[in-house]
Amino acid sequence: MKVLVTGAAGFIGFHLSRKLIAQGHEVIGLDALTNYYDPALKQTRLDILLEQPAFRFGKIDLTQMDALEDFVGAAGAEIVYHLGAQPGVRYSIENPASYIQSNIVGTANLLEALRRHQPQHLVFASTSSIYGGNKTMPYAEGDRADSPLSLYAATKKSGEALVHSYAHLWSIPSTCVRFFTVYGPYGRPDMALLKFATAIAKGEPIDVYGNGRMRRDFTYVDDLVGVLAAIMTRVPVTGEPLEGDSLSAVAPFRLLNIGGGHPVELMDFIASLERAMGTKAELNMLPMQPGDVVATEADTDLLKALVGDLQTTPLDEGIDRFVAWFRDYSRGN
Repeated sequence: MKVLVTGAAGFIGFHLSRKLIAQGHEVIGLDALTNYYDPALKQTRLDILLEQPAFRFGKIDLTQMDALEDFVGAAGAEIVYHLGAQPGVRYSIENPASYIQSNIVGTANLLEALRRHQPQHLVFASTSSIYGGNKTMPYAEGDRADSPLSLYAATKKSGEALVHSYAHLWSIPSTCVRFFTVYGPYGRPDMALLKFATAIAKGEPIDVYGNGRMRRDFTYVDDLVGVLAAIMTRVPVTGEPLEGDSLSAVAPFRLLNIGGGHPVELMDFIASLERAMGTKAELNMLPMQPGDVVATEADTDLLKALVGDLQTTPLDEGIDRFVAWFRDYSRGN
């Protein structure tokens, strides 16, 4: 199939594009290659993808409507994965305008283009941060998610609402996938794992927020993109719900958690990284950051109903793979 991936040079977009190409699909990648973090890492990912004959790329900013419309029309994609966004909870406090532009205006622009060039299925990347102040664990798709604690989460909630509206008005089958703390090789420098590994390698202290008492439902990136590839053909159809489904009553639209369903204490996560690197970390214990939540945990019953048994990489194995990549990448940069 012909697949459009926005944010293709990003962490998850890169891994997803590789997965789809390996499965025999033609991938059209789109990315603005912004300088939110070192563009060299984005370029490294992109160079790997460009080695594949089944991959084409366009440097397009989602906020530039005319260029986006032309690109989407020329792509003629049957499936669209919208992963392109301004990520990160903490940076949203420093630069809220970039989140409004990328995550709300950019998503609205893409939806307008897809209204005129309709795919068979749109998959929109959302976040577990959307559950915000919800105290019920594990988080289920049917839970209320009306109390986002960060602007990042609020923009993703807005994106979900926009996608639902277009699904209803223009019959664009859409799945909003809520990611739970994805980690692995080629991760972003602002994510905890790469930040921690870089500091440990330099003999510098690592900042541990929430005094180490936070828990996260860590999801290894290969497990995540395996699910994303699998749901390509699980197209929401109005009036055909599964048991316990989040399918909308008025649109071909579904919400879906993607996580391991096994929360890990932050200190255990750090201990696994110390083991893999063979070095103890110096810990700088700090209080919770504004916008952060204490814990996350995914209810994956609906996910399993859609795709069957989940591949779940053990934490130590996932971190070992990350450290192997980190050492190799660090030697070349």
